[in-house]
Amino acid sequence: MKRIIIYIICLLSTITVYAQSSVRGDQAPRHFVGKIYNSQYDIYIHMDLENSSIIVPQQEIFGEIPGYLGDNKDSRKWLITNATITSDGKASLSIINDYGSEDLKATLQMLNDTTYILLQESGSTIKLARNRKWVKLPQKLIFKKDIRK
Repeated sequence: MKRIIIYIICLLSTITVYAQSSVRGDQAPRHFVGKIYNSQYDIYIHMDLENSSIIVPQQEIFGEIPGYLGDNKDSRKWLITNATITSDGKASLSIINDYGSEDLKATLQMLNDTTYILLQESGSTIKLARNRKWVKLPQKLIFKKDIRK
């Protein structure tokens, strides 16, 4: 009898959890959530600018942040510390490196469902390590969202 009661409680709790998380109330598209890629520099942005719920791998000490810019060839990250979605298709970002020694302001603009532009506006320039040298990224970077599921 105890087992049946425990099974029923577990079943009811999983049903209610599933019902609450499966549908968004407003059904609005989530433009600033997910991963976008730049194949030219082999970098990506992992972001959730709406909820600030991203944990940086191997750098959990930073807690939940809006996102980060990562490099597929290096473990260093540029962290998005503050994000404000200013208008439909644009977001203002505050970005720092993972050491905290350099920071910048940038804008992430969504052109369509799969194309984004990152504009570095003021402050430091994003740099990556390539062949034991620092390479500065251009002020304007184009990112694509991988829509394959």
